[in-house]
Amino acid sequence: METNTSLQQQLLEAGVHFGHLRKKWNPKMLPYIFAEKKGIHIIDLNKTTECLQETAAVLKQLARSGKKIMFVGTKKQAKEIVTECARRVNMPFVTERWLGGMLTNFNTVRKSVKKMQSIDKMLNDGSADSLTKKERLTLQRDRDKMDKVLGGISQLGRVPAALFIVDIGHEHIALAEAKRLGITTFGVVDTNCDPNKVDFVIPANDDATKSIAIILQYITAAISEGLAERQASKDEEVEEGASDENEKKAARLQAEAEQESGRGRGKVRGTNQPKRRIPSSPKRTGAR
Repeated sequence: METNTSLQQQLLEAGVHFGHLRKKWNPKMLPYIFAEKKGIHIIDLNKTTECLQETAAVLKQLARSGKKIMFVGTKKQAKEIVTECARRVNMPFVTERWLGGMLTNFNTVRKSVKKMQSIDKMLNDGSADSLTKKERLTLQRDRDKMDKVLGGISQLGRVPAALFIVDIGHEHIALAEAKRLGITTFGVVDTNCDPNKVDFVIPANDDATKSIAIILQYITAAISEGLAERQASKDEEVEEGASDENEKKAARLQAEAEQESGRGRGKVRGTNQPKRRIPSSPKRTGAR
């Protein structure tokens, strides 16, 4: 209870409870609204705390199972925070323009990523030195342009298992693609959006930098715990495998030693036994 109270206090100080003007509200957000003050809706922080903890638990489980979670936040207030938090847990992210088909046409986007990586290789290993200065500059500009949009997903080899979206109204294209592919969606939802469009809702102010930061930091901490537990379980499996291997090796060596000692006792017993004398047959004598 004390933990929830301290979390609510932090959310309150960050301004998470401030919603939009009443004339901009979505009626489906009514269960998450606490009151109205001076024409502005106030979000119920009790609901925000419950939803935030539920979302963190699910994301922690996804991270523990080794699945990728893509962070999406192209708003000016969210760009730096999303980039920092996603890099901290080594997850893919999109903070510039969302390319249409980034999920539904992932194979084509992956080709663009490979092209960017091949340009990096050319510029690093010196194979671009044979090009003219103008051609090198063109390559560098193309690479920078692609890195701006695709740099966050350069290590993503397959479609992610989940999307965490800041402002589902602003990122409606990403949300539609995730829904089409059946990807689990998590979203920070303000009072002007429809909470039924995402699988896991976090009712909160999605316009203030402090509000976005405290929510993403809480989520990132949960994902870090899941990754740490995954690494710990891997280490335990490696140790168990090594101990099992050592036990098998010791048992095999013991069996070989017993076999060798058995052979040695057999040889000694054979040398101590006296040789059995075979009686010679009597010579036949008689008249021919």
